Amino acid sequence: MMENVTVMREQAMQWIKEASAYIHDSFQSALTIDTKSNASDLVTNIDQEVEKLFINRIRVAYPEHAIVGEEGFGDEIERTDGYVWVIDPIDGTMNFIHQQRNFAISLALYIDGKGVFGIVYDVAANDMYYAISGEGAYMNGTKIARVEEGYLEQAVVSVNATWLTENRRLDHEKIAQLVRRARGTRSYGCAALEMMYVVTGKLDAYMTPRLAPWDFAAGAIMANEVGVIATTLKGEPLSILHKSGLLIARRGVHEDMLTNYIVCKE
Repeated sequence: MMENVTVMREQAMQWIKEASAYIHDSFQSALTIDTKSNASDLVTNIDQEVEKLFINRIRVAYPEHAIVGEEGFGDEIERTDGYVWVIDPIDGTMNFIHQQRNFAISLALYIDGKGVFGIVYDVAANDMYYAISGEGAYMNGTKIARVEEGYLEQAVVSVNATWLTENRRLDHEKIAQLVRRARGTRSYGCAALEMMYVVTGKLDAYMTPRLAPWDFAAGAIMANEVGVIATTLKGEPLSILHKSGLLIARRGVHEDMLTNYIVCKE
């Protein structure tokens, strides 16, 4: 099976390159921008067209496979049996609209609920992160070293400033304590890339109380390959069937944050 998985991963990388070229061409064009759940939850015609590109390629190559995509052009699944592709055509749409950087394509393949390979492509930086389960994680063809255990006092943690203000999801006072104890904080507005920064050791942790499977499906596979821990904010395994919070961090930091600072209200 692994030989076939390698072939599928190489096909997926070619599709991503094709989608990236399409996105680059769009930089010179006017975008059609709509909102989804709120004024900050944005979608463009490019998000939708790129998702359709991936779905068309997968449907032709693997018509029996299921597809889950952010923009809703794939399938609605209730079970993880068989082959399931999980796609985020543009993660970080606000960054794509406002900055034309700090956004990514995220694509993963799961078989019977287990992550087989994941790819995250930083379109503006031309950085390709990928992993096949059991074979390690790579950035631009170079194997990524395993991430060692760390300590919160020496950690740079990625957390959106929203969660330091009163909100219905997290105890914001606990998050403020976390920020004061950590060495530093950052926020990039692209979950897939923030996961890659933890995987490559550029960040020590990233947390958020609301993500969908297409945001974390690829990154979770790569995290496992380098010894990084990725769970829900309650320490439970991630599932491609459900939206959830996310805590991805190096060992030591993950346990500390989960035990002492993350208090979910719902």
